[in-house]
Amino acid sequence: MAFLRAFLRNRKAAVGLGIVLFYALVALAAPVITGHDPNRRTARPHEPPSVEHVLGSTRMGRDVYTQLVWGTRTSLIVGLLAGFIVTAIGTLIGISAGYFGGWVDEILNFLTNIVLVIPQLPLLLILAAFIGEASPLVIAVIIGLTSWGWGARVTRAQTLSLRQREFIHASELIGEPAWRMVLVELMPNLLSIIGFNFIGSVIYTIITEATLEFLGLGDPLAVSWGTMLYNAQNASAIIVGAWWELFAPCAAIALIGVGLSLINFGVDEISNPRIRTLSALRGPVPLRGVGTAPVRAEGA
Repeated sequence: MAFLRAFLRNRKAAVGLGIVLFYALVALAAPVITGHDPNRRTARPHEPPSVEHVLGSTRMGRDVYTQLVWGTRTSLIVGLLAGFIVTAIGTLIGISAGYFGGWVDEILNFLTNIVLVIPQLPLLLILAAFIGEASPLVIAVIIGLTSWGWGARVTRAQTLSLRQREFIHASELIGEPAWRMVLVELMPNLLSIIGFNFIGSVIYTIITEATLEFLGLGDPLAVSWGTMLYNAQNASAIIVGAWWELFAPCAAIALIGVGLSLINFGVDEISNPRIRTLSALRGPVPLRGVGTAPVRAEGA
């Protein structure tokens, strides 16, 4: 409860949370705030924004606003699913390697190094091309299973630091089982890092999914921000002056990235004592001698 109050008092975190909650509300209310199917033709090709179609239409006469709303649901689901997979695998491997040590640490650290060495985007391109027209959920699973290396490395480093604390040694001396050590003693002290990993993974997944679909490696029949960019590229939207086809998904991706980043920065300020102390000390520092009476010279 204390963390929640501090979180809501932080301006960056509060603004970021407001942006993300707005997107979540749009995704949940997509059937209510849109009047028709996103793939149905409802206007003339490349119709500019108007009262009837606030964000214009595509080359196929589909309403850009409707596609943007339904694409919000798809992109958020993909980001949250991949973020959960990345966080779960990275946390499990990182804590196991840092706490148990020995041969367990050597094996898990070797696997983590392999994942970190392999370039992520080329690997994703190869896997998506091999699968074919991958659906958004398949892309989320691929990203989740190939992007956990950084989170595992950071979690392992923090676990190694906590492993040397006195309360850990005291718990081991009284005979607490390993599962209780991990879940009760270590996990609460790793929540900030786990949160950073999850938020960063969601941002990375949304951008990467849009990139893969923009390159034509996703399912063209799915409605997401990436497929909107792909269709706009195929329709030469910029060349014909239909700027709204690109502006809508690009603005949505940028804004959700800003919101998640602000949450990340806010959580960092709350959980990092050094940043919290520096923020408290900010403010105008009075100059010495300003506002004081002049000192008379001796003998004047």
